[in-house]
Amino acid sequence: MNHAFRCMLFFLALLVVSSQSSFASNPQLRIGFNIPLTGMFELVGNHSKNAAELVRKELEAQGGLKVGDTTYDVEFLYGDNGSNPSTASTLTINQVSKEQVIGIVGPLSSLQAIPVGQMANSFSTPMISPWSTSPITTRNKPFVFRSCFIFTIQGPLLTKFTAKEFNATKAAVLYNELNPYSRGMAKAFRESFEAVNGPGSLVSFEQFRTGDQDFSKQLEKIRQSGAQFIFTPQHFNEVPLIVKQAKALNLDLPIIGSNSWAGGDLVGECGSDCDGLYFSGNYAPGGATGINKKFVDAYKAEYGSSPDEPAALTWDAVRALLQAIKDTGGLSDNLLANRVAVKNALVNVKNFDGASGMMSFNETGTPSKCAVIVKIQDGVLNFHESVCP
Repeated sequence: MNHAFRCMLFFLALLVVSSQSSFASNPQLRIGFNIPLTGMFELVGNHSKNAAELVRKELEAQGGLKVGDTTYDVEFLYGDNGSNPSTASTLTINQVSKEQVIGIVGPLSSLQAIPVGQMANSFSTPMISPWSTSPITTRNKPFVFRSCFIFTIQGPLLTKFTAKEFNATKAAVLYNELNPYSRGMAKAFRESFEAVNGPGSLVSFEQFRTGDQDFSKQLEKIRQSGAQFIFTPQHFNEVPLIVKQAKALNLDLPIIGSNSWAGGDLVGECGSDCDGLYFSGNYAPGGATGINKKFVDAYKAEYGSSPDEPAALTWDAVRALLQAIKDTGGLSDNLLANRVAVKNALVNVKNFDGASGMMSFNETGTPSKCAVIVKIQDGVLNFHESVCP
């Protein structure tokens, strides 16, 4: 090898090293998303991803996330749990061990969030579920949080609302006995309503099972019961059929729901039949102000439609997790220690201004926040009023 060739190789090596140094990225943090991009809840899962992408693009435009004196590139790893608890659990193991995430956003549904929460807590990895309202998700799990309320607060709030809105003292419930959320919400509402209006004031408590398409028998029993309204805590994809059958039977009673009505294409599938109906939830895009307006405007500009509740709660969850990471004041090379530091910081996030409202976190994992009564009108989910526990 002649001297000139050796000099050329040395020069090229220096050029490569210089190039790598000049274009080296910031140190990196990874956040795992355990969301349903396929399966029963794929629509809300993809809306959740849409909201997260807004945050990711904003971080990218800012040059990363500054934590203490260091700026980090933040990678969002979108994992598909297929709306399945087993898949969600397997995904958690991969994200915690192989992908080495600092925290997890999701799952959305309690059916997946409960087992994932158990695993995240066992691995000392902070997890924040945007849409899981089951108390079990966070119970005795210091590393598990949520950006929504728990479903049990909706019973007292809806009891208060129906008394004011309909002067109601008699209620009916139509629920899916095989669905843990629907069953739990129905029971919670019954207890709350009868605590105020007396035993037996819930005059009809009707059940059906997953896959049922004909509710005429249950609706006829409700008609004969003397109920002043129907409460049906079903998911957004089940509500239109119930509402349309009630209309076809000329059952002229108000129908109200819980936060499970939010998300998906409830308005598109239900059409004008759902106009004038109410449900309790965490969020309404109609009539947005403040930071919620910023979110709604950004979402519409990017995706051409209004965000739903899971999207808003995901936007809040991601931003709250990033805030907690910043609030650590600085991270080390020890991933486990960093996860613990983020969990400790998340507990102390107070007065966080989110699209779904102001919230403060604590050691229970459930933020202190008010619920929203949503009114469906002309195809828009409008803010009707705020009701606080």
